[in-house]
Amino acid sequence: MKINAQYTSFVAVGDSFTEGMSDGLPDGSYRGWADLLAARLAARLRGADAQAPGFRYANLAVRGKLIGQILDEQCGPAASMGADLVTMVGGLNDVLRPKCEVDQVCAQFAAAAELLAKGGGQLVLMRSPGRQGPVLERFRPRMEQLFAQIDTVAQRHGAMVVDLSASRALSDQRLWADDRLHLNAEGHRRVAEAVWQALGLDAESDWDQPLPPGAPPGWGARRAADLRFTREYLVPWIGRRLTGRSSGDGRPAKRPDLLPYEG
Repeated sequence: MKINAQYTSFVAVGDSFTEGMSDGLPDGSYRGWADLLAARLAARLRGADAQAPGFRYANLAVRGKLIGQILDEQCGPAASMGADLVTMVGGLNDVLRPKCEVDQVCAQFAAAAELLAKGGGQLVLMRSPGRQGPVLERFRPRMEQLFAQIDTVAQRHGAMVVDLSASRALSDQRLWADDRLHLNAEGHRRVAEAVWQALGLDAESDWDQPLPPGAPPGWGARRAADLRFTREYLVPWIGRRLTGRSSGDGRPAKRPDLLPYEG
């Protein structure tokens, strides 16, 4: 296992968690933990050797993708890039669906990791975080089965596992976006820091430090937030499920090629 290595290239695969939603930029694109991590790795490489070739970064993740789609559409191209560092986060979209064959999801996850491992880079896997609440508790047995498979796969391939599911901080709703499904800017910053530290690099902050106590929103603010969530996120999501559509249908990866990146 490579620890504190001088990474010169990074490829990320997965779904919306790795694409970077929901920290939007003015041009309509997204900047997530993988983008933040790539920027820090690029800066570290420049600082270590100004004459070194530029840092390269690709992000093949697309929102809404299931683990089978990640396997079929992203892992082959990612492995062929031969990057020093490869991350994969996937499977949560599968286990949060009403009907899910968890054994099949685990098998597809294992196949995806095996394919990525052939690329030769340091593989990083994650136990995904979840916002606390009844939805998370309902699907927790499925998630735990997937997480157990992630640990098994990591041992098989010498991969690192970043355990975000056990995080104290990331269960705080204040680190989640209005859609209640994706992390906000501070949440993504903390995930980037968690991966950074897992790579053996010097900590910039305690990524799992709980937020300071805050006054809970009043009844009116909660109801207004619930109505906005239902109108802007829940109803469209139900519509996609009923029609068999995905938010990622027809959407290309934002960085499909391993190209120079300075952040």
